[in-house]
Amino acid sequence: MLFSLLLCSFFTHVGCDSCRCMSLPSKGVYVNCSWQGLRNIPHLPAHITELLLQNNLLTTIIPGQLDMLHNPRLVNLSGNPFHCDCHILYLRQWLKLNKAVSVMPTCASPPELAQKSIDELTDADLPSCASNQCSGLVYNAVLCSLLCILIGLLLWCVQLARNSTFILGIDERHTGFEAESLRSLKPKHRMRMRYSIGSGTDDMDKPLLNMDILPQILDVLHKQHNIKIKVP
Repeated sequence: MLFSLLLCSFFTHVGCDSCRCMSLPSKGVYVNCSWQGLRNIPHLPAHITELLLQNNLLTTIIPGQLDMLHNPRLVNLSGNPFHCDCHILYLRQWLKLNKAVSVMPTCASPPELAQKSIDELTDADLPSCASNQCSGLVYNAVLCSLLCILIGLLLWCVQLARNSTFILGIDERHTGFEAESLRSLKPKHRMRMRYSIGSGTDDMDKPLLNMDILPQILDVLHKQHNIKIKVP
């Protein structure tokens, strides 16, 4: 009880001096800000259970401004000139979730929605808001479609690579190669080495591999790696 009174005293001292604040036994804190000409809701502590804001000059409620009321017992927003456009969607949703504790406010403008309860507003009453939501859905749908196409292309490329056939043509036997050592910056360290393999006639007659196992090697390359070797 003492803690609630101290919080209430601090609240009124900070910026809501015109509001009446009192602690209710076992019911939390009661705040009455009615008939104060308020154009915006003042900062409210989370422990408020009864909030009276009727007959002020509120035209809308900033999204999230009523979320601090975790266990409200009574909220009265009637008698305010609310303008019912896309900015009223937050209040409409909040009122639908808290019908049991709210005195329902009505629209003051535009004229076609005057005196209509805010919690009863439909998407047909706010067509411009519905079109904005539709645009967002279309954008998300297009983005998802492009992402799916990209993933499909990647999978197709992987599948194409797996099913591709590689053909290696062996036209001649390489009987030798040349290799040159790396040259250092100092001329005295420069050296050139040549290696030749199979320069003699005896080496030319020797096969590079055992020809008896060549068919087995070609068969394994073809079946397991889908590689075909073409020998002219």
